[in-house]
Amino acid sequence: MDLADIGVTGLATMGRNLARNLARHGYAVAVHNRTYGRTQQLVKEFGGEGTFVPSEDLAAFVASLKRPRRAIIMVKAGAGTDAVIDQLADLMEPGDMIVDGGNAHFDDTRRREAALRERGIHFVGTGISGGEEGALNGPSIMPGGSKESWEALGPILQDIAAKVEGVPCSVHVGPDGAGHFVKMVHNGIEYSDMQLIAESYDLLRQALGATPAELAEVFREWNRGDLDSYLIEITAEVLDQVDAETGKPFVDIVVDQAEQKGTGRWTVQSALDLGVPVTGIAEATFARALSGHPEQRAAAAALRGPKLSGVGGRELIEDVRQALYASKIVAYAQGFDQMAAASKEYGWDLDLGAMATIWRGGCIIRAKFLDRIRAAYDADPSLPTLLADPTFAAVLDTAQEAWRRVVTTAVQIGVPTPGFSSALAYYDGLRRDRLPAALVQGLRDYFGAHTYHRVDKEGAFHTDWSGDRAEHSA
Repeated sequence: MDLADIGVTGLATMGRNLARNLARHGYAVAVHNRTYGRTQQLVKEFGGEGTFVPSEDLAAFVASLKRPRRAIIMVKAGAGTDAVIDQLADLMEPGDMIVDGGNAHFDDTRRREAALRERGIHFVGTGISGGEEGALNGPSIMPGGSKESWEALGPILQDIAAKVEGVPCSVHVGPDGAGHFVKMVHNGIEYSDMQLIAESYDLLRQALGATPAELAEVFREWNRGDLDSYLIEITAEVLDQVDAETGKPFVDIVVDQAEQKGTGRWTVQSALDLGVPVTGIAEATFARALSGHPEQRAAAAALRGPKLSGVGGRELIEDVRQALYASKIVAYAQGFDQMAAASKEYGWDLDLGAMATIWRGGCIIRAKFLDRIRAAYDADPSLPTLLADPTFAAVLDTAQEAWRRVVTTAVQIGVPTPGFSSALAYYDGLRRDRLPAALVQGLRDYFGAHTYHRVDKEGAFHTDWSGDRAEHSA
């Protein structure tokens, strides 16, 4: 039997399409699924696309791989992943490689990588973005793990990844859990991006009385400019869709409860641990949570709000466009801040410009302005925030009047815009010379003797609030 170059176990949609992508690029691919029928179906339907080596069990799967063995697991994150990893590891030898292409939590990846490293087996936590289409035709691929594993695996991943201007959308992200961390932040930014798009649609529809089809044309127009991106492109497609059964706009027959698989929550939880404000991602995550409580919404439906009325025309559309772009910049800036903080915390040495580069194609948040993010980090790798980059600072300065009008309009007519509002608040907070945090520190010192620092001298201090109110060095 000819041995396979690489293997894929777990042949649901993503795993199947990734295996096909590998085969289309000339690699002999070992394929395995817990249910053998799915393996047989893959070979039957797509065997003409390349060389597949099917196996009924994991032992045969591992035996069919060239040494050092490279096995990609595409199974649902959680206990099932650990079970498959344990089974594979028991069948492998030092120098072999297990690649987890699922949406695993980066802490789990760090734990698994450390455990397998002791056994001499490389564990590569790999973020893969692009959905089923990307998996088949070229995703953005974010592998972590050791440099040795990248040397053996990297050329294959770059071969099957999306290409932008001939550059593969895959690089070695960093050690242990770095790949899955970056994918997690990618998904968090994706949450924020979609929330901002939804708020733009909602505000324009409520304020102008525009139809979904009319707004589809607005998004198509936006996609020809600075907002050029995959999500804006498909927003126009979704808004233009008509339900065949009822003749109503598709968006009006979909239940308005947004689901989530957990990566947005993970991003926010990690940001809290790192002390990084990712307000846009948090608001997007909470907006999904709010939408998922229909019983509360029904109970609150009688609460009074302002009367909706027409509040503008083309000028509001342009204002929303600028607010969307400005808020999008803030969301990405916060995500990149989180990656920078994690890089420092975990010793990953992330190349933030490279992250922008590999997100330009294949992934869900691919967008024209990622080239500008890459250029910003190329110009200053130690950039403290994207908002300080001259190009982005100019965009925000130009957009801020429209941005403020949009938030004001939304408040006046009672349309919730947590994404726009939090992004603007972050912008205003970041640019302030002094924040009311000074009062917060005073309150903390009053009730808990937590101390404070002064602007005019070194050291920590405490005021005796319950006594003579004299200040003492802490």
